[in-house]
Amino acid sequence: MTPFICLGFISFFTIDSIIGNKVENALQSNVKQDLMTLENTLNNLNHVSQQLAYGGGMNKLFEQLDGEKEPYERLRLMNEIRSELNNISFSNPNVGLLMYYDADNRSYNFENFSVRGTFSPDKLPVMGEYPEITYYGPHKSYNGSINQFVFSIMRKVNLLDQDVYLYIETGRNALQSLFAPQNRKEGTRRLLLLDNSGRIAFSEVPQVFSENRMFPELDENVRSGYSGRYFWNKEVSNQGWSLVSVVPEQELNRERNQWLMQIMGIFLIFLVVAMFFAWVLWKMVYRPLDHFHKEIKSLIHSNAKEHTELTHIPEFDYLLYQTRSMKGKIWALYEEIEQKEKRRADLEVEKLLYQINPHFLMNTLDTVHWLALMNGQEEIDKLVLSLNRLLYYNLGKMGEASTIGDEIEALKEYLQLQQIRYDFRFDVDIDVDEKSLALRSPRFLLQPLVENALYHGVSDEGYIYVGVEFQEDGLQITIQDNGAGMSQATIDRLLHEDTKESHKVGMGIGMIYVKRILQANYGDAAKLQIRSEIGKGTVVSLRLPSLGGERTP
Repeated sequence: MTPFICLGFISFFTIDSIIGNKVENALQSNVKQDLMTLENTLNNLNHVSQQLAYGGGMNKLFEQLDGEKEPYERLRLMNEIRSELNNISFSNPNVGLLMYYDADNRSYNFENFSVRGTFSPDKLPVMGEYPEITYYGPHKSYNGSINQFVFSIMRKVNLLDQDVYLYIETGRNALQSLFAPQNRKEGTRRLLLLDNSGRIAFSEVPQVFSENRMFPELDENVRSGYSGRYFWNKEVSNQGWSLVSVVPEQELNRERNQWLMQIMGIFLIFLVVAMFFAWVLWKMVYRPLDHFHKEIKSLIHSNAKEHTELTHIPEFDYLLYQTRSMKGKIWALYEEIEQKEKRRADLEVEKLLYQINPHFLMNTLDTVHWLALMNGQEEIDKLVLSLNRLLYYNLGKMGEASTIGDEIEALKEYLQLQQIRYDFRFDVDIDVDEKSLALRSPRFLLQPLVENALYHGVSDEGYIYVGVEFQEDGLQITIQDNGAGMSQATIDRLLHEDTKESHKVGMGIGMIYVKRILQANYGDAAKLQIRSEIGKGTVVSLRLPSLGGERTP
């Protein structure tokens, strides 16, 4: 079923894209056609208004009427103007109400139809405004003989010393197919009109796209999109205003949903077929595999019941035979490993029996100390006593607390042994802040650092300085010598490589031990640095963090 499901998803998205593009292109084509129809109608109004506003004949008649005082002559001129307007409206069937509007007196004259209500151009929805002409609409017609939505224009008439405008509406059937809410067509497509700034001048869907509000998408390059569960297409006119077609999203998806239902039907048929083949596979393959699975599970039990069932399929019966044979060999190996482990445990016990008891060694050294003291062997007595104390400190219980003071005492015993051991003399200066003596410390923290100084170059007239300074934010320990020094490569090996060189100083406790014990006790809060120069000596700096409550009483 996996290939079929993948193919279904690919087909769905492909056909969905094709259907979506087809529907969107059709809607875009429709809105282009509507825009062309509307532009042609407005261009016709614009052409008629140019004839009347700039035509020499009509303007001369208005000028004569303005200067004429004789009633009879004024009546003749007015009839002549009306006759001219009737000729123009008759020759242009797409022109409806036509009249002249005096802005100073807020009055109109020479209307070719009766005017409904009070004419007020200020209340008309502005679609586009330019220096010489203003486009309105759609709005309820002022023509008393019709009850439709129309578009209109108002152009200033070229008359001296007169603020007169020409007002023209579209005709009765000019835009009935586009804007006629009282004669609504059956389709779900609705239209919006945007002015030059993107404000909604007219809306057939006021509950979603209300008038006098900005349209959600103002980018002229974006021609379609989704907003408020509607899909919209936009076309911009040459004058700058825009016509927007909106369609409910569910209407847009109707064709895709029909195709989806067909796919679901095909999928259900395929599912029934797949279930049939699954039953056949279960009978022919899964049941033999179940026998094989039980045999595999019995491998972990040595006393499991031996299975003798057969699948009567040669390939599976051969695998069962091989598995049962492998099971016998595995448990034979288990028995052999158990015997070897038992012998190794016996050897460990024998090894422990032959180990030297450390306390027996300390008691023996104590006896040697008293024998040397009784025989006046002061050097031997001094050496044995220091060794005994150092071993006692070394054999302290695992996890037993140690302090900086204990470390200093053990270091003194170690240095006394080394001064007797080496055939050269060296001086040691130990400077310890008394505030730090009671602070807890890991065992053998200082000895490996001093061992490093002895191992790397201290000779006759050598000098080793051990400083422990207590500070508010931590403990600063400094080990300095005037020995031969070491290279940076040697420092790196001591600090970062677990080699024989890092373990072969003193009692086998090297710099690697110091790093590990610092990491175990302080984490990244402790810092260990080594600075050295060939021929001038080495400085080891150890920074321990200040831990509250770490002092012993």
